[in-house]
Amino acid sequence: MADVVDVSFTDHELVVTLADARRVSAPLEWFPRLLRASPAQRANWRLIGHGVGIHWEDVDEDISVRSLLAI
Repeated sequence: MADVVDVSFTDHELVVTLADARRVSAPLEWFPRLLRASPAQRANWRLIGHGVGIHWEDVDEDISVRSLLAI
């Protein structure tokens, strides 16, 4: 399983770039806390476990790579 190297957003999607160059996207509707978050809050993310997941402190949201790939 590849690790996260970057996180970005479109107006309607969470986009995660993995170390193996895959990009995985999911609708923001699936993550209500991120949907309601400001752009600054969305930009304030950090990796969990050296890239196996992502954490947003400001909105108390955690998303794992495994869950994104299972979508």
